[in-house]
Amino acid sequence: MNVLIVEDDQVVAKHLAKLLRQEKYSCDIAFGFKDAQLLIDKNSYGIILLDWNLGDGDGLVLLQEIREYEITTPVLMLSANSEIDDRVAVLDSGADDYLCKPYSSVELLARMRALLRRESSEKTLSIIVGDIRLDIAAREAFHQDALVELTRAEFNLLEFFMQNSNQVLTRYQLSEHINKDNYSIKHSNLVDVHIKNLRKKLNKKDFILSVRGVGYKINKEAS
Repeated sequence: MNVLIVEDDQVVAKHLAKLLRQEKYSCDIAFGFKDAQLLIDKNSYGIILLDWNLGDGDGLVLLQEIREYEITTPVLMLSANSEIDDRVAVLDSGADDYLCKPYSSVELLARMRALLRRESSEKTLSIIVGDIRLDIAAREAFHQDALVELTRAEFNLLEFFMQNSNQVLTRYQLSEHINKDNYSIKHSNLVDVHIKNLRKKLNKKDFILSVRGVGYKINKEAS
C-alpha cells in the first residue's frame, strides 16, 4: 500500500513516515503544496494523509483540486483546527475523514485501516459477515437474504461494524462515525439506542456484543 504524506513540517513528516513504514506501508513525502501536486500527478496512492496548513499553499484547496480531477483516493485530513465548522468544511470539500492534532499513532493507524477497508468494500459492492449481507451500492441490509429496513444512521453503524469485524469499537469511534459534524453526540446514549434497534431489526441479539468499559464488537460466530 502506497501512502502519500503531505506535511510541511519535515520532522513531523519523517516521524510519520517512519511509523507507517514500520507498519509495512510504502510512503512518499510531499513537504508542500506544489510537491504534492507533482507526486499526485505522477503516482497512484492508496491513501493520502493531508495537512491543512502547508507552507506554500492551503491543504483544503489541494483537496478540492484532487476531487475536481475526479481522483477518488481516500484522503485523511490532519489539522490542529478543531472547530466544528472547520470539520464540516473539510468533509464537504471531499475528505473521507478528519483527525485533529495532536493525535495518537494508534488512532491514526485505525482511521487509515477503516478508510482502506471502506474503499475495498465499496469496490466489491458488498460486505458479508455470517448471515448478514450489506449491499453497499443499494444501501440495503439482508439477514438470511431477507431485506432488513434500516435508517440511514443504523445502516452506517452496521456498515462500520462489519468493516471492522475483527476489532472492538469504542463509543467515541461509533458516535463520531455516524455524526462527524457534531461533537456533542459523543456524550449521548444515541449509539446505544441505535445498537439496540439493530439487534431487534436483525433479530440477532448476540451479533453485536457489548465489551464492558470499552464499546462494542461484532460476534462473527453468531448463528
